Amino acid sequence: MGWNKITINTRTSAEDMISYELTELGACGVEVEDHVSLTEEDMKVMYVDLLPDDIAPDDGTAKIHCYFDEEEDLEQITMKIQAMLHRLSEFMEIGEGTISFDKTKEEDWVNNWKKFFKPIRLDEQIVIKPTWETLEDQTEDTVVVEIDPGTAFGTGSHETTKLCIQGMKPYIKEDTRILDVGCGSGILSIIALKLGAGHAVLTDIDPHAISASEENFEVNHIEEERFEIYRGNVLDDPEFSKSLGQKCYPLVVANILADVISPLIEMVDQFLTEDGVFVISGIIDTKEQEISEKLLNYGFEILETRRMKDWVSMTAKKR
Repeated sequence: MGWNKITINTRTSAEDMISYELTELGACGVEVEDHVSLTEEDMKVMYVDLLPDDIAPDDGTAKIHCYFDEEEDLEQITMKIQAMLHRLSEFMEIGEGTISFDKTKEEDWVNNWKKFFKPIRLDEQIVIKPTWETLEDQTEDTVVVEIDPGTAFGTGSHETTKLCIQGMKPYIKEDTRILDVGCGSGILSIIALKLGAGHAVLTDIDPHAISASEENFEVNHIEEERFEIYRGNVLDDPEFSKSLGQKCYPLVVANILADVISPLIEMVDQFLTEDGVFVISGIIDTKEQEISEKLLNYGFEILETRRMKDWVSMTAKKR
């Protein structure tokens, strides 16, 4: 199988947003190339010992490579990407925003990238480990999450995921029932169950997210009776939302973009128990005030706000 490789010249500050938008457009893989130096913290969590000596200085630019099946209409895909870039440029700096094209074979990117994905320590307790790697320095208290990230969903290393995990950990008890809206790879629910939660219900509108979550639950050997995964839209389908259960979740988590979190705030109360908490992440810092005000307007008290780089996560509870 061959692939159309599309490269976008942009800014490092726009990497996350453009990468997300490309996956929404159906990209089967997204690869980021920049010159951002690893921090001391990055070096620790990524288990990096040695780096090349010839890394170019960071000039703020980045290249984002994305891959589409060669059978897809390249002209239509390009038009959608151009429209997406134009929309993003209205509220963020995207740099050149130019596009170039190439072709590649499946084996050139589906497998070769694996050598760069190493175990990632999210905190003192939780480690994300690719299925093909071996973790040697774990203790009895280490929570190891196996993941085969494939090409479309996150590995848990992104700031928004780390922030969401920080927010949900204090509220996970032995009998906690968690609702994970926009589950992606399922990593939040897998971590919650490994930390002792009783049951997890996951939803996503993307069928690839459903299959990715199912695969990751399987590789983590989590019993089927401990989780449920559903494809559906809680925002647009009242019957689907109702089928997930009413007022029965002490913990609802959503690691998605602010534009999706905003309408979710309006209806998430139907899922929460009386003392339930709502943990949200994926909020770019420019949207923090908007989301904070929305929470307050809908009767929530913001218990905690966490920040990492350009991203914000919040924990809220009904007043």
